[in-house]
Amino acid sequence: MSEIQSYRVHARDDDRSHGHAVDASSFEEAAIAFVEMWRPPVDADNEVSVIVRETESGVELCYRIDLDGGDTMPCQ
Repeated sequence: MSEIQSYRVHARDDDRSHGHAVDASSFEEAAIAFVEMWRPPVDADNEVSVIVRETESGVELCYRIDLDGGDTMPCQ
């Protein structure tokens, strides 16, 4: 079982002040939890882009989540 970490997550087009704290076992899990709880804006392809930052290390990753199929992939 993975260790739970604290993340700060916000929609890609929002600044960090619009983010929310999420406790999760991975960056990807934090991204999905954020989308489920706060429903950020959806693009024309029915996808959401979010920035996930691990609070302890400061490492930041971007994910695109396809709301139709549920696929999660790194932003390009």
